[in-house]
Amino acid sequence: MSAQQEYKGRRLGLTSLTVAASGLLALLIGIAFAVLLWAISDANSSTSARRASRTALVEAGTMERLLLDLETGQRGFVITKHETFLQPWYQARSALPAEARRFTASATSAQQRRTAQHITRGVDSFLNDYSVPLVEMVRRGDPAASSLATTTEGRKRVDTLRAQFGQYMADERAQLAERTDAAGANSHQAVLAAAVGLAASMALVAVFTVLQHRAVVRPVRGAATAAQDLAGGDLSRRIPPSKVAEIDALGSSFNSMAASLQDSRRRIMESTEAVHRRTARDLHDGAQQRLVSLMIGLRLAREMLPETEAATADLLDQSIDNAQTAINELRELASGIYPLVLTVKGLVAAVKDLAARCPVPTVVETRDERRISSTVESNAYFVVAEAVTNAVKHAQASRIDVSIEFGDLLRIRVADDGVGGVDRATAGSGMSGLTDRVAAFDGKLAIDSPSGGGTAILIQIPLRD
Repeated sequence: MSAQQEYKGRRLGLTSLTVAASGLLALLIGIAFAVLLWAISDANSSTSARRASRTALVEAGTMERLLLDLETGQRGFVITKHETFLQPWYQARSALPAEARRFTASATSAQQRRTAQHITRGVDSFLNDYSVPLVEMVRRGDPAASSLATTTEGRKRVDTLRAQFGQYMADERAQLAERTDAAGANSHQAVLAAAVGLAASMALVAVFTVLQHRAVVRPVRGAATAAQDLAGGDLSRRIPPSKVAEIDALGSSFNSMAASLQDSRRRIMESTEAVHRRTARDLHDGAQQRLVSLMIGLRLAREMLPETEAATADLLDQSIDNAQTAINELRELASGIYPLVLTVKGLVAAVKDLAARCPVPTVVETRDERRISSTVESNAYFVVAEAVTNAVKHAQASRIDVSIEFGDLLRIRVADDGVGGVDRATAGSGMSGLTDRVAAFDGKLAIDSPSGGGTAILIQIPLRD
């Protein structure tokens, strides 16, 4: 797609593009932080739950130990009848109400709370319905206190309660292990999600950087290079269309400015060439013809003068020579301004005429010869004339070759076998003038001049029907 073609797709604004990318990046970062916060909250919840489970296990162990203190204290008292064995029984009985409340409150689930309440009622029943009456029976000396039935009932109650404690703590440990596993899995998922979010954010930043480079940095660099080329005289340089609205507007403005400058230069050159043609025609048809008429009159006067008038004859001969010299100089001047053969016969004939008058042997080759725009012909001729003149003056050449090819492009190559070593930096204003002439018609001029290898100048100018 050329720079002159309009881009048909939807253009993006830098502001909207930046806002969209920033919003997406902020969304990804927000999601990543939300996942991290959720992971932290879940980890805190899991930590609290594990702490509560450990507390519940401790309280269950304490409650079970009080039950054992009740059982061992009463058993020692039943066997020995000594009150000292009731000391741990009294302590356990005193601590039981508060510990029962803590034990029930420490339950970590509704099911565990119901189990804890059931165990608490079982311990209260063991104390109030069995242990306290048994101690009173021993104090009264009732022999039934030491009977097998009484002892078996007590052991059965304790075994049942201990089994319930065991099941309660087993369930609590299972919940603790489940919460630990869930916390680990959640932490792993959170780390994974955070890593994915971070990777997605980095990928988005990379994509946005690449997109910004392709959509902004590269076109801006291209615009800077085009501006440098334009400042160097290449008015044919254009900036291609861009998907970014601001860059595309900049390119359109640049292209319009370059086209306007190119049109202005072309009009100036066309006007200059018209002035040259008119001046050359006026010199040829006006002053030159008058000088020719004057010289003819002087010759006629010389022939009519008697031989005895030697001084007058010498004066007439001198005037005739001066008139001829003036005619020759005027003819050369008119040819330099705009050669008549260029107007009458075209570019190839004018270049061949130039080659015939060149002091260095010059060979002209043509292909598909035809007449083209007079303005292009005149500018191409003067480019060739300047290149040949430079070769004669500076190249120390022994041969100059000129090739002219007509097609979609007018291709002209002027090559010499001189000393070479010419480039745009050292060629001076003459080469700049050639470049300006060619660039005014969307043309290109290239120089190939290796040191010691001669100089070749290639001119390419598009030909419009």
